[in-house]
Amino acid sequence: MIWKPHVTVAAIVEHQGKFLMIEEVAEGKAVFNQPAGHLEDGEDLITAVIRETLEETARHFIPAAITGIYQWTSPRDGNTFLRICFNGHCDEPDPGRALDQGIIRALWLSRDELLDLPLRSPLVLRGIDDYLAGKRFPLELLTLVESG
Repeated sequence: MIWKPHVTVAAIVEHQGKFLMIEEVAEGKAVFNQPAGHLEDGEDLITAVIRETLEETARHFIPAAITGIYQWTSPRDGNTFLRICFNGHCDEPDPGRALDQGIIRALWLSRDELLDLPLRSPLVLRGIDDYLAGKRFPLELLTLVESG
């Protein structure tokens, strides 16, 4: 068996002290997360975070910077995740767009409100804390090397 980490992206969007979050069903339970998901075949990281945010919140995300790159291994199942967390801005939601299957709702929550809620992983608060600490890395840190 070949070991491979799960490459995921996440979007941090802050407005007036609250963060755009999703409530989703994971392993049969409702949990809270940033708009996030897996990198798909043939997709670059920026396209992935824009797509995931649109699918999960019905909002178009405009990345401004990278908040952090995180490696985490789930103690529950041993899966390793490599998460690239972006921060940026969103427009208003498209009222005619349905949210992805498994997404209960998108909502705005403060960091303090998240402390009392079940989170998808410890990466949720870590990304927000790094954002609040001012961590911003330029998008140019990512380089897509084309074949040819």
